[in-house]
Amino acid sequence: MSRVRGPRRRRRLSRVGLRRLERKVLIAATVTALSWTASGCVVVHGEREVLPATTRAEAAKALAQFTDVYNKADKAYDSSLDAGHVTGAFGAIDAARLKAGHINSPSGNDRHTPLTLTDARFTIPKKAGWPRWFLADAKGNKGGSARWLLVFTRGDLNETWKVAYLTLVAPANVPKFKQDKDGWAEAVPADSPGLTARPGDLSQAYATYLKDGGDTFAPGQHTTTWRSLRARNAVKPGLATQYIDEPLTNGAYAPLALRTADGGALVFFVTHHYMKQTAASGATVPRPNKAVQALTKGEIKQSLTMEFVSNEVVLDPAAGSAGSGSTQGKVAVVGRVQGMTAAQGG
Repeated sequence: MSRVRGPRRRRRLSRVGLRRLERKVLIAATVTALSWTASGCVVVHGEREVLPATTRAEAAKALAQFTDVYNKADKAYDSSLDAGHVTGAFGAIDAARLKAGHINSPSGNDRHTPLTLTDARFTIPKKAGWPRWFLADAKGNKGGSARWLLVFTRGDLNETWKVAYLTLVAPANVPKFKQDKDGWAEAVPADSPGLTARPGDLSQAYATYLKDGGDTFAPGQHTTTWRSLRARNAVKPGLATQYIDEPLTNGAYAPLALRTADGGALVFFVTHHYMKQTAASGATVPRPNKAVQALTKGEIKQSLTMEFVSNEVVLDPAAGSAGSGSTQGKVAVVGRVQGMTAAQGG
């Protein structure tokens, strides 16, 4: 019986060796995965697997960590103390507030009262891909009876949970959320159909509404009332006020939405605003408060342009729903927190 020798035999042996090596790698990877599972951690591909954003225990820990650093930053008027725990709209508003506070009171906030958040409830959606996020709904010792809604987000497992949205909402306007048998919520994609307005379109829709009005939004404090106030302030003796409203949807300012039990969605989104006051010849712009002055560049002579970031939370009904009361199936703005981030004198 002859033996196969030479290059052909070596190629066959190479293929056999390669298959053996592949089996060994697969076995090693399986053992590694099992060891992680046994220790209580499961290694998965977060970009593909539909998973809860976090555990309830980790969500509670993130809320406690945020509250701690937020209080430290507020007491010292030092944005570096909570910068690693805030982002997006709330991060921009918080940083500007602390900057103004530090300029006006370098030694710190002598009116500081620690924020405490109790009766916390966590709504954690299951989803694939990043970012992952969750909603904390708590009672605060500030803001009267309003519930504090904080949206925490992060871009990967190695990131710290950061608050991107913070709004105060009346308890009656916090909806019931759709949940599966294990209590996990459903995230609604930005381009999701089946709602009165797609979540990804709400920032532009709101900016357009503030300028031109329309039928998308229900009447209320942050819609019809705000438009009326602007109209009254637009022209006063010796002073004209102009408004520019823009959508803000990129990166950490992207909208986030949760499916509600009635088939609609609770949507968080951001808008960007400018307000310019111009004094007539011989008149002057009203002197702004110390916080505005701290964030103003240039000398205020005949004009003052103020820049704001605003984060809104709305109830977006399912398309075709009748709604109730004055909403009549329209998008209802149930909370809005706005902060000035910069100003320019002229």
